[in-house]
Amino acid sequence: MKKYVIAGLVLAGFSSPAFAASYWVAQGANHHCEITTTQPGGSMKALGSAYSSRADAKKAMKSATECKA
Repeated sequence: MKKYVIAGLVLAGFSSPAFAASYWVAQGANHHCEITTTQPGGSMKALGSAYSSRADAKKAMKSATECKA
């Protein structure tokens, strides 16, 4: 029984990063920037890659030259 509990905890530990939230800085057609939790597509353009926290995405959005226009 112990080995099943340990195996379950190890499996949960390896799979939990896959469920971590990702934040994206996206720019629309009107050059307005926003933070989204889904990868931008269609008329939205991703600025950079995914960020692990909303604070990191906000910092990147403030420093992006595309968002200052």
